[in-house]
Amino acid sequence: MKNKSLAFQIWTVICGILLTVSILLMFLFSNTLRNFFTNEIYTNIENEQHVLTQYGFSDSPDRGFGGNSRSANRYVQHVLLPEKGTVYQNPQILPDPFISKVQKLAKKQDSASKRYSETVNGQHIFFVLKKISTQDETFLLLSYALDSYRDDLSYTLFKQLFFILAVVILLSWIPSIWLAKYLSRPLVTLEKHVKRISKQDWDDPVIVDREDEIGKLGHTIEDMRQKLIQKDETERTLLQNISHDLKTPVMVIRGYTQSIKDGIYPKGDLENTIQVIEGEAEKLEKKIKDLLYLTKLDYLLKQERHYGTFNIQEVIEEVVERLRWSKKELDWKIDLEEETVMTGDQEQWSKLLENVLENQIRYAETLIEITVKSTKKQIMITIRNDGPHIEEEMLSSLYEPFNKGKKGEFGIGLSIVKRILTLHHADMTIRNDQTGVCYSISVPRN
Repeated sequence: MKNKSLAFQIWTVICGILLTVSILLMFLFSNTLRNFFTNEIYTNIENEQHVLTQYGFSDSPDRGFGGNSRSANRYVQHVLLPEKGTVYQNPQILPDPFISKVQKLAKKQDSASKRYSETVNGQHIFFVLKKISTQDETFLLLSYALDSYRDDLSYTLFKQLFFILAVVILLSWIPSIWLAKYLSRPLVTLEKHVKRISKQDWDDPVIVDREDEIGKLGHTIEDMRQKLIQKDETERTLLQNISHDLKTPVMVIRGYTQSIKDGIYPKGDLENTIQVIEGEAEKLEKKIKDLLYLTKLDYLLKQERHYGTFNIQEVIEEVVERLRWSKKELDWKIDLEEETVMTGDQEQWSKLLENVLENQIRYAETLIEITVKSTKKQIMITIRNDGPHIEEEMLSSLYEPFNKGKKGEFGIGLSIVKRILTLHHADMTIRNDQTGVCYSISVPRN
């Protein structure tokens, strides 16, 4: 069943429900109709008795005594019996034992009229005994109808009901087929879109004009398509930038190496020329390390992480001590709280602070300020420099790989920072203030 088309499955389920409901209705109606018609038979018998006693007998009911009378209703018959004795002589219709039993029932009958049912000569009959009193004697009016009457009524109505249900089922198959195709059609369309997307053919948008579950699925697929396009464009840009940024130092190294082979020293002498080659090699090495580290962080984002605790004050002091000598003319103003314990990866935070401070050193003119303040909910690290403001158009895209400012080197540092912050559920805002540029890092306490 599950290997069939969705339209066929929906149609089968609808037809199965209709058939099941129809069978249950027929079963319930058959019992309900039999009970209903049984009550109707008794009601008809009592109505016929009423008419017969009011208009059929004159002052002497014995004129119908011992006879078998057929009423206006051809299914109801009447027999007038004495309350005592066996006078009725027509055993072909009602045998004597039954008549005797009826007279015994009449003796026990408290009310003037009462309903009974018995099986006589293999046939089930419904009868009503009514006592008729005169000045001289009390008679019994036995009015009865055979069970075949009820069966005829039930069969006729049941046959009509069966016909109606059959017509309803047949006619409902056509809209059920239409409904099945209507529900499965958008899924078939979405399947075609997904197949095309799997083959990287994602130029055509997924358009859905509904807001139900199928519509939500379509909107999700469209979001996926747009993100895949964005990811593909990012990867292409990333590869282009990597190839361009790696190509430049390689070209410089090869050019200077070839010049040395030819006995030419572009920087005047061998030592200065070798220093240029070493500098380009260091840049190349750092860029490759950053790329590998960026890839490592992307991998860690998908893995379960187990962090330890460390003192962020010690990490900041260690990073500052390593980097402050790269630009000796800068003043450092550091205000740290003692024993500020954080939960996380100490090596990653060291890399984060290193990248942030490298940016600060590159743009700062005279001063870099670092402050750490902690509360019960978070730790706030603020790093400020007195350099030029960041261009407004750059503020919204600082974390994108290879997005470099005027003095930027590789354009990878802040991308690494962003991934480390994500791994630790932290956040950083970069803004221009009156004195320069301020980096504010907020780290939630676990």
